[in-house]
Amino acid sequence: MDMRSETGFEDVTINIGLGVRNMLHTVIKKNLYQDSVSLMLLTNHLSAMDGVERISVMMGTPSNKDIMKGSGLFTDELEAASPNDLCVVAETEDVDLVIEELEDFLNNQSAASEATAYSTVRTWEMAGNKLPNADLALISIAGEHAAAEANKALDRDLNVFLFSDNVSIEDELQLKQRAAEKGLMVMGPDCGTGILSGVPIAFANVIEKGNIGVVGASGTGIQEVTTIIGRNGGGVSHAIGTGGRDLALEIGALTTIQGLRVLDADPETDVIVYISKPPAPEVRKKVVEVFKTLSKPVVSIFMGDKPKEQHDNVHYAWTLEDTALKALELAQTSNVSVDGILADNEDLKKIKANKDQRFIKGYYCGGTLALEAAMILEDAFDLDPDAAHPEGMMLQHGEHEVIDLGDDAYTQGRAHPMIDPTFRVEKVKEAIANPKTAVLLLDNVIGYGAHDDMAGVFAPVVEKGKKEAAEQGRAIIAIASVTGTAQDPQVYQDQVDKLEAAGVIVTESNAQATKLAAAIIASLEEETVEAEVEKTVVADLTKASELISDKPRVVNVGLSGFADTVQENGGQVVQYQWAPIAGGDKRLAAILEKLSKL
Repeated sequence: MDMRSETGFEDVTINIGLGVRNMLHTVIKKNLYQDSVSLMLLTNHLSAMDGVERISVMMGTPSNKDIMKGSGLFTDELEAASPNDLCVVAETEDVDLVIEELEDFLNNQSAASEATAYSTVRTWEMAGNKLPNADLALISIAGEHAAAEANKALDRDLNVFLFSDNVSIEDELQLKQRAAEKGLMVMGPDCGTGILSGVPIAFANVIEKGNIGVVGASGTGIQEVTTIIGRNGGGVSHAIGTGGRDLALEIGALTTIQGLRVLDADPETDVIVYISKPPAPEVRKKVVEVFKTLSKPVVSIFMGDKPKEQHDNVHYAWTLEDTALKALELAQTSNVSVDGILADNEDLKKIKANKDQRFIKGYYCGGTLALEAAMILEDAFDLDPDAAHPEGMMLQHGEHEVIDLGDDAYTQGRAHPMIDPTFRVEKVKEAIANPKTAVLLLDNVIGYGAHDDMAGVFAPVVEKGKKEAAEQGRAIIAIASVTGTAQDPQVYQDQVDKLEAAGVIVTESNAQATKLAAAIIASLEEETVEAEVEKTVVADLTKASELISDKPRVVNVGLSGFADTVQENGGQVVQYQWAPIAGGDKRLAAILEKLSKL
């Protein structure tokens, strides 16, 4: 029998005798495309009804019809169904109740859609009109159609988050190469998780914003690491998914390398985490070479591979928990943005132009602080640790030096430098006058018994020295840490303010100060990136970088629940109510696509 439903679509209900207690009933609702999640929810809802023995709810695609044949739920009436038709086949005693529940579900779905705060459109052109500043297409439709829609997004200069799976590796390579040429990123296909400026994308968690950035070829790996970071007081700047095949030999880590470089340029990211299963050896080597070119520390896990020793700026982890905890450790000592200083410091630009200035001079009051600085520099410069420290010389390599001026060799006949700064002032003046000095490294230990205003002594010395160096066409970068609290007689912030007013960079700890000094020297000596690495991605990543500069503006093509998440977390979104063109006829769709471009 034929019926006309309240929603305006044709219902076809056919009874077929099977010689069993119930009969198969077929309900076809014309031109009512539903995404996979809606189909799953509808199936669960109808199958839970009393009297329903078996049920199948699918779109009328050829592959779905084959599934119904294999399950014994195929009827002749399904032959005429198109890919845009919603098809329900139920073995039940009461088909009228199934139809009633189906209508209620669809009506409730429609009402929920109308209640959303974002617009729903049916074409790319309408999406562009509703959200003209969109910067991301989130695509979660059937894989056979996903590449075509991703190309349409790239046509409109949108980055792409491709949740869809079952996309061929040839299509993936084409999409990623085309995106790279346009300065865009394609995350995926089969990309399950992302976080962009605090907005969860697809299967993701709500994590506090922080200074740890993540690039990952594993969605659940990203979720495990980011949630451990969040539960332990850290935060995530962005998490960029790549899709599981990005490290395949055919793809060559295109999105991985883009993501790493975008995060390296991001001022809100201080530590970068990389997560993947073991890639092809050639691709792993390429990715590790990119790690070395980054200005920020990297924590990398290649799941299943035994971690290698730390090298350059790269730390390797064994488990996802280890990865998260190491990133937290590094992030807590990376409050000073090395990247920002390297990019914006005018003194550094002058030092780079002077090939002779390549050395650190560290003059300390605290012996343990001097030892820590020497330890960090030995690691950064790959030096053998020196157990012997004659006359307080904690590090001497070339013209790098770190000296404990509180050593007995320097306190004979004079007070400890924490009390009397006279000798250290002379050493600082010598260092600034030395044409090979690039970085001056100092501690400032306050508290009871210490000099009542050590910053007040050194601030004018450094300020005058920087001015004299500038008159000679040179520059000096002075870095210091203050060991103390607000309750100390000298008052922590007062000391910091005096040093900063004199042009000294003040960090939260001695370790931070030393790591910053090492990073500055490394930036002066960094080599040109190998040609092979350069070929993997275009230099211009402006559009990809803009994606993480603010909360994303999304055209959501597919699962409407993803649009809800974007909206709830402060992103802008328009829902593209996608359906297969030409009823899913690929040949006709290709013809129509060509005609649309004439």
